[in-house]
Amino acid sequence: MQKHEKNMVTEEAVDEEYMLEAVPQNKRRSTYSQIMVWVGFGYCATGLFVGGTLAGYGGAPGLNLMDAILAIIIGEGSLLIMTAFLGIAAQKTGLNLSLISRYSYGSKGFIIPMAVMAILTFGWFANIVGMVADIWGGFLGNPTGITVFSPSDWGYTGVADITLEVLIAVIFWGVVFTVSAARGMSAIEKIANVVCPIILIVALIAGVGMIMDGGGVGVFAQKAGKLGGLGIGTGINAIVGSWVAGAVMGVDMFRFNKSRKAVWWCAAACFVFTNPLLNFVGYIGSVTVEQYNYVAWMMGFSVILALVAVFTWTTSLWTTDNSELYCNSLYMGPIFDSLGMKVGRKPIVVVCGILGTILGAIGFYQIFFADFINILGAMAPPLCAPILADYYLIGRKKYDNKLLHTQPKWRLAGVLTFIIGAILGYIFQYVMPLPFNLPAGLVAMIISIFIYYVLYQILPDKKEDAKLMNTL
Repeated sequence: MQKHEKNMVTEEAVDEEYMLEAVPQNKRRSTYSQIMVWVGFGYCATGLFVGGTLAGYGGAPGLNLMDAILAIIIGEGSLLIMTAFLGIAAQKTGLNLSLISRYSYGSKGFIIPMAVMAILTFGWFANIVGMVADIWGGFLGNPTGITVFSPSDWGYTGVADITLEVLIAVIFWGVVFTVSAARGMSAIEKIANVVCPIILIVALIAGVGMIMDGGGVGVFAQKAGKLGGLGIGTGINAIVGSWVAGAVMGVDMFRFNKSRKAVWWCAAACFVFTNPLLNFVGYIGSVTVEQYNYVAWMMGFSVILALVAVFTWTTSLWTTDNSELYCNSLYMGPIFDSLGMKVGRKPIVVVCGILGTILGAIGFYQIFFADFINILGAMAPPLCAPILADYYLIGRKKYDNKLLHTQPKWRLAGVLTFIIGAILGYIFQYVMPLPFNLPAGLVAMIISIFIYYVLYQILPDKKEDAKLMNTL
């Protein structure tokens, strides 16, 4: 093989999922398949967990039924709008999040937000592997009697031990998720097309079953009406925090959409149909049977129902974790490329999959999950602000693919906006809570959009764009 041919093969191996270039129109995916990907992506245990939070699971403050519904509508609606607007930019340009960020952050500056996204998606992968292993540990029990790791020995009381059975489940499913993610978007679609209709039906049946098991609709409404003390803003922040990373990650899937209409359908599949359903099912379960996780509830009835529950849980989280690891590679790959290192997507998936599995095996989900999504909800949304402000307020004409590799190294408006926005999100969440319990992350993002627009006018970015546009 000649040297030129070898270079072509190497380049193709690195960019087989369009990691470093726009997805051409003739490589876009069917709308139905992409909708199923989003159903699977949105079907995650966090939706149930947040539903339990809204219901005050474990005796904590909660929201009454109408306030919970309002929080779900506002929270999921905010995610829908944020996701769709980011998705339209991705669909029009065909660029993944790393590449489209270069226009507002710079060819080196984009490393900052993408490093954050890489950490977030890596953390989610480890969390989700832990969720799957946790439910398999509950199903299998601990017949060996072997405890591999006890969080209580390290001061984390009330956290279940990592048994040998849980460890084996972590390793097995970590390998499965890693292999399927390494195969790319086509493998994610195939899995989603099969399992997503099934898992939606099971969730609906479980919700009805928990209401009946708890005494019926009347009893549920009576118990839900007595809840209070949480604050709608806190509830909204929990919803946004649980999925803001997914909203941003959506760019990496929307670039495969054929039209703007497809973007809206995909976003709705997650934030109108799937995730709100899980929020409500988790709320119902917490109120009626004191268990937000319908899988744990189903496991208490019979072996057959337990098998159905474990299968549903595993396959639903499989589709989600595929997307986490897939998108993680699309953040890490361009970062390496901008630093002069050519690293293929598959090696990144494999390495991150192994490391994430190790984290899952030592209790990352059991110990850090709640803090992880709270911090995420407060500090991650401002990451979107420079992209949204630049594309919709500054102008879409600058998003010409011919200018992708001619961007200045640093876009100070974007970098400074994200830093300021993340700090504001943290302050609003942990230092100086907003009035009316307004969601910290969302407010920080909205403020950051205006900050970017102002900074863009007074920093060199505007002049840089004028020079670039003259080259077209």
